[in-house]
Amino acid sequence: MSASDKITSSSASTGTIHIDPTGFVKLGSQLPVLANTLTKAVHELGLSLSETQQRTLLLYLDQLLLWNKAYNLTAITDPEEALIKHVIDCLAIITHLPSGSLLDIGTGAGLPAVIIAICQPERQCTALDSNQKKIRFIKQISSELGLSNMQPIASRIEAHEASYEVVTSRAFASLIDFVDVAQPRLADNGHLCAMKGKAPNEEELQALDGDWHIKTIKLKVPRLHDSRHLIELSRKNV
Repeated sequence: MSASDKITSSSASTGTIHIDPTGFVKLGSQLPVLANTLTKAVHELGLSLSETQQRTLLLYLDQLLLWNKAYNLTAITDPEEALIKHVIDCLAIITHLPSGSLLDIGTGAGLPAVIIAICQPERQCTALDSNQKKIRFIKQISSELGLSNMQPIASRIEAHEASYEVVTSRAFASLIDFVDVAQPRLADNGHLCAMKGKAPNEEELQALDGDWHIKTIKLKVPRLHDSRHLIELSRKNV
């Protein structure tokens, strides 16, 4: 039995899960509260995640915080804040993603790639980043969590040649720049999915409108009061 499989009984009346603390290092005494916050968020987002999947998400968070100093993974060090701004933030896009193989450009610590791989084990996910240390972390955590559908690759997007049905990014510099570097990796009838804070401005939309169908989805991220959007683009005239 792997570390991510150790779940004790859940309470149907409260919707909470009781997680075996074995294997957790950084979350410690906060684990029950964080598990409850995650379970509520999963319910609010309309996701169907098993207790094992929720435990795996928390183990990923634990390892992210544990290895943060060594790999420079995140500026957020508070477990609750990291749960909301990293894990739950990425969970908010899951129900909106088109199906198919997925490439996450500039994945950093594996956000959203690792979150998607945990939630959708049937989907093949590739996490791409030029930062060798961060890819090393994703390789390590993917092995520990048993994510057989995750392929971490240390490379610049310009040097990567495979094509994918879905290409994602989180907080990429600009929507236009993301489309520019991502479109060569997009399969026919594929979709680009950009996680953004604010919705694109009119100038960005006009610049892309000639070649792309653009769908702006306003996201409601539980416990997060900042603006969040998912921008989905598909080619015109394919």
